[in-house]
Amino acid sequence: MRSALIRCALALVVLTSAATAEESTIRVGALDAVLTTPAGIERPPVALLIAGSGSTDRDGNGPQLKPATLKKLADQLAARGIASLRFDKRGARGWKAEFGRPEDFRFKDYVGDTASLVDFLRGKFARIALVGHSEGGLVAILTARRTPVDRLILLATSARRQGDLLKTQLERKLPAAKMEPVAKAIDAIMAGQIVDPPPPDLPIAPQMQPGIGSAFAEDPIDPLKQITIPILSVGGARDSQIARLDMVALAAAAPAAKTLWLPEMNHVLVDVANEDENLASYNDPDRPLDPDMVEAVAGFIAAAGPR
Repeated sequence: MRSALIRCALALVVLTSAATAEESTIRVGALDAVLTTPAGIERPPVALLIAGSGSTDRDGNGPQLKPATLKKLADQLAARGIASLRFDKRGARGWKAEFGRPEDFRFKDYVGDTASLVDFLRGKFARIALVGHSEGGLVAILTARRTPVDRLILLATSARRQGDLLKTQLERKLPAAKMEPVAKAIDAIMAGQIVDPPPPDLPIAPQMQPGIGSAFAEDPIDPLKQITIPILSVGGARDSQIARLDMVALAAAAPAAKTLWLPEMNHVLVDVANEDENLASYNDPDRPLDPDMVEAVAGFIAAAGPR
């Protein structure tokens, strides 16, 4: 009953938002993005929404999984008087020639892209908040170290290097005999080495390994310790990809940060009751976001305080 009521309430919020918000498609450099602005507010705060890993587009969808996480968050923020900019990551909707060769990609390119979007937003809004989901949280942390922003929000973000996180995730799926060469290959790629041929359970082409290794090796903790702007970190107990220990480690790195742990929220920021619902939610664009997460994020962005 509570779930049905929440769905109805949030659906009404989104319908109201759709009637009062304006969406415009823009391009910043080679990046395609959508700017959503609430009507009737001259200089609202703005959230720059940063997607998670893979070829994830502006809505938070990938080639196989389509939860529309970022689109739903943009709608909910607009209904609360907050603008947002969401964008197609490099590789989403195809690789553009402007990005150079795919094998020359490095993780710092994501950070440069996000910083360029911050520059586009600067001066147009009351304040700028970086909102990173999953791997996007790491991009947000590194961007906040590179260019001034007003708020940093980490949603379902790991405190570990992505290579270490991947090993933990694969250990739950692979038998020990298969996991051993995979773990060695991940460690080698993280160290900047080329594994040729890669093990069958880690099919990363040798020419792509330097770029992926640059992502595997980034540590979020040291840069997070150096950030002094207000920080909010939100995680969920139903998240099968990020553990509670990640939230604990993020909080230890940023003791002044606000943290929120939600008992029913999963990795795509919706409430689920069991594993079947969890799996189904990754392809359910209509399933509402956790309402407590939405309120916490919107309140944190809108709150007055230090810039």
